[in-house]
Amino acid sequence: MILAAGRGERLRPLTDNIPKPLVEVAGKPVIVRLIESLASDGFRELVINLGYLGDKVRTALGNGSQYGISITYSREPGHALETGGGIFQALPLLSDPFLVVNGDIATDFPFLRVPTEFNSVAHLVLVPNPPHHPHGDFSLQGDRVGLKEQPRFTFSGIGIYRKSFFCQCKPGRFSIAPLLRAAAANGQVSGQLYRGFWSDIGTPERLQRWCELLRSQQENDNEPNQ
Repeated sequence: MILAAGRGERLRPLTDNIPKPLVEVAGKPVIVRLIESLASDGFRELVINLGYLGDKVRTALGNGSQYGISITYSREPGHALETGGGIFQALPLLSDPFLVVNGDIATDFPFLRVPTEFNSVAHLVLVPNPPHHPHGDFSLQGDRVGLKEQPRFTFSGIGIYRKSFFCQCKPGRFSIAPLLRAAAANGQVSGQLYRGFWSDIGTPERLQRWCELLRSQQENDNEPNQ
């Protein structure tokens, strides 16, 4: 599942007329880059939740056939359901367990590295803390995610969940963060650390940095071999 229903307030006015997932980076929408990465790693069925200007996302992506995948949409009501509420509404469309990826991240994480079996209710991909989030979210001792230990790392927005993780939830608007903290405090969350490229595009400055990085990579790729 790709979470794509957010308003993108911090990217305004860029997101006044287009939804955040369709913001282009080096000529290609953010969500398309994620879809292509997932497809190249063997994922064939995606669920995308729709909120703000969601019809534009559906029009741009269609049924997913152009990317070699199948896309099912979970349309949210007039108010955003946030991360937890959006996933909970889409549960009938998802397998068990299922992968969730935030639709506003840039990464070269190889999705094939997520485990198919794990002894927990959720498994998170953590990354080193970026400058704008220096204190992190969770610790990682072995493969166990915790709260009190040091060092702490940042949740990347990439996670695998069992449907049982949401068994006490009810329909409506809620964040997944408190659920993850409670489960981590009880030793019920596993994880892994990824030290490769990762960024979120929550602000114009971070979006611009990603654009510059991609342009630099493209220029290097186009240089003739010596």
